[in-house]
Amino acid sequence: MALLRQAIAVADDARRRGRHPFGALVADEHGNVIASAGNNSMPPEGDPTQHAELAAAAAAARILSPEQLARCTLYTSAEPCCMCSGAIYWCNIGRVVYALSEHHLLTLTGDHPENPTFSLPCREVFVRGQRQIDVHGPLIEDEAAQSHIGFWG
Repeated sequence: MALLRQAIAVADDARRRGRHPFGALVADEHGNVIASAGNNSMPPEGDPTQHAELAAAAAAARILSPEQLARCTLYTSAEPCCMCSGAIYWCNIGRVVYALSEHHLLTLTGDHPENPTFSLPCREVFVRGQRQIDVHGPLIEDEAAQSHIGFWG
């Protein structure tokens, strides 16, 4: 749970920087953090494609080979959206561990225009690929939810 809590801490840091409260990191099979990222998609200056999971996966892919990435885990404060799930798949990351489910996230964000949450679990995206990605979550949802309390107003 330490690496998952570290991803939540990255989300808290993103919030302190005025960004959406999401954080992710990629760790190798020994638990060494290869890359981490907070969300950087908040308007007006943010890039809407720069979700934490996509940014962390892309950073790890610039460092490691696809074979090495297959042995890595992406830890994230919230379940990857379908865009991020696609990035995880294309980067060849072999495992995902997430804290807050997309369903629970929706109860926190409501219909906020900056987070038009998909009702599409990452498992459903991954199962349509040609290789398996091991998924664990939701885990410690109450801890991860704290990053969002009061943010989506």
